[in-house]
Amino acid sequence: MRKLLIVLLFPIFLYSFDIKNGEVKILNFDKNSTVYFEGKKIPTLQNPFKKGKFYTLLPIKYKEKLGQYTLLINGDKVLFKIKEGRYKKENIKVAKTKVKPNKKSLNEIYKEYKDAKRIYATFTPKRYWDKPFVQPLHSKITSNYGNARMFNHTLKSFHSGTDFRAKIDTPIKAANDGVVVIADKRYYAGGSVVIDHGEGLYTCYFHLSKILVHKNQKVKQYELIGLSGKSGRVNGPHLHFGIRLYSYAVNPLQFIKQINTLFKGVK
Repeated sequence: MRKLLIVLLFPIFLYSFDIKNGEVKILNFDKNSTVYFEGKKIPTLQNPFKKGKFYTLLPIKYKEKLGQYTLLINGDKVLFKIKEGRYKKENIKVAKTKVKPNKKSLNEIYKEYKDAKRIYATFTPKRYWDKPFVQPLHSKITSNYGNARMFNHTLKSFHSGTDFRAKIDTPIKAANDGVVVIADKRYYAGGSVVIDHGEGLYTCYFHLSKILVHKNQKVKQYELIGLSGKSGRVNGPHLHFGIRLYSYAVNPLQFIKQINTLFKGVK
């Protein structure tokens, strides 16, 4: 009786999985399924490489509160836990105007933000890619995803992508097939290319010295889309590579590992 009382007072929670804030979890299904998280329906997609199989990509916001959460999968509750990513802090010295922009620049920044937000929230039903994703560069990582960004000792943001060391004018190639939705110079991101890969997925390439594609252009994986540079809010030349999934900025390298598991066992 005493043992039973202890169990009732201190129930044991079994988590289906743990995930860090800013990361993505892939859920595989043997049938088409309905998935809800925080009252929002998450798309279930058909696996084009395995007939009759389906999957869902669950992105966790960087600023999501840590702790226990529940997924609803076909009406059944699935418990999981969001853990802290333990991202680092870094201080970056940049021009004062990039920390405290003037009124004209603030208007420019706001317009760019609104345009980008609209694009990232767009769910293109068509999938443009049919092969594993690749990194646009394989060089030393100079700043990881999730780092708290201190610009001139003032906390401004978190790092929404991964920075790769790259000399000015290093060729930058597309991570997969898609359609260019941004090809422009922007205040913070500098020379920018954003590619829509369909189904709510976008890759981002920032601080370019030269843009070699145009908006609405279809591109193939490994196609040259620009040259690396030091445009925008930077303290040196590099490539910022980011991924947006359902408008959330997620860890790009962790995402690539997750999405590429779809190809496991496919010949």
